[in-house]
Amino acid sequence: MQDEFELAENEKLRKDIIRLSDAARRSADWSDKVEKTKNGTRNSGSKLDKGFVGHKAAKMMKRAKSQENRMQSAIEMKSGLLKNIEQTSSLKISPLSYGRGTLITASHLALYHGDVGICSDIHFQLHPGERIAVTGKNGCGKSTLLKLICGENIQYSGNLDIDSNLKISYVSQDTSDLKGSLTAYAEQYTVDESLLKAILRKMGFERSQFEKNIENFSEGQKKKVLIARSLCEQAHLYIWDEPLNYIDVITRMQIEELILEYKPTMLFVEHDSVFQQKIATSIVCL
Repeated sequence: MQDEFELAENEKLRKDIIRLSDAARRSADWSDKVEKTKNGTRNSGSKLDKGFVGHKAAKMMKRAKSQENRMQSAIEMKSGLLKNIEQTSSLKISPLSYGRGTLITASHLALYHGDVGICSDIHFQLHPGERIAVTGKNGCGKSTLLKLICGENIQYSGNLDIDSNLKISYVSQDTSDLKGSLTAYAEQYTVDESLLKAILRKMGFERSQFEKNIENFSEGQKKKVLIARSLCEQAHLYIWDEPLNYIDVITRMQIEELILEYKPTMLFVEHDSVFQQKIATSIVCL
């Protein structure tokens, strides 16, 4: 309810600022026109009394300027309120608590594409509250490891122990499968549509964007849909594959602040070294 209130107030303030700005501009234009009548005529062939018109114009302009100044003060005040609301409209997440000591244990793990080995000798443990960054050169198997942990049919050898009751929220690197309306997408993943859209609004979506199909979104907007859906999901573990791809600077900051505040357990791949340093509690290099 608080999120909806903030968004409604945000929208109202934006409209008020636009309305006041338009009114101030009209007031300024009107006073300029009155001033110009000093050089006009009362009727054809009869000059106006410039002194009289000038005096009257001066009074009207003074009144208009006073009104314009009041409008400008109102605009500045509302702009300040808007800024405060936007600053407090931070992203939120609700991770599930995990009672046991270890979520995942990997030892002597090797991954394969058919008979071809991708990577080998992977060792790590993931405990509640930890955020592990998976690093390595392109093609070394980072995304493959994440997909294996999420339950995809990946060939491997060695030991990989994952609690069968572990609930995972996964953000894929690939957005090519995204299509249809946001309503259908929310139904597909059984997440609250209103919450999904509220999060997207905080990420900079215009309301008009909600009327479009996801396949018509930009790559950055598609990635935001994936992240917003993940934020709607309660999970023990959040697995994000390159979450910052195509993401703007403001949303990057929102994501960083979110993770540092709520400290969800994470396994992620991200090439942004600054993000890694801020977010990761440990690193697994393939």
